[in-house]
Amino acid sequence: MAQSEPPDTQTTTTDPDTALPSVVARVLAFGSIFVGAAAGGMIGYAFANLGRFGGGAVGFITFLSMIVGAAGVAVVAVLTLRAFGEWDTIRHDEAAAKRRS
Repeated sequence: MAQSEPPDTQTTTTDPDTALPSVVARVLAFGSIFVGAAAGGMIGYAFANLGRFGGGAVGFITFLSMIVGAAGVAVVAVLTLRAFGEWDTIRHDEAAAKRRS
């Protein structure tokens, strides 16, 4: 029996391995969502307290403000992480073009 050669496992690609930003950036983005929720909650509580709302309304307004604050920061965090990933891809492509020329 003739033995066949193993497939070439050392193929080179010019594509980046992943478009994900670093783990540190993702952890900071995740943590910032909690900071946004806390800030929204404090603003909502202050608003409810100044408006002289009753007991249940204060909790509801605080909770709603926390959700709105977290959602707003989450949108900004996702857009920022996508921009980081795109920026890394663009830098990688420019570096590969320089090497070819």
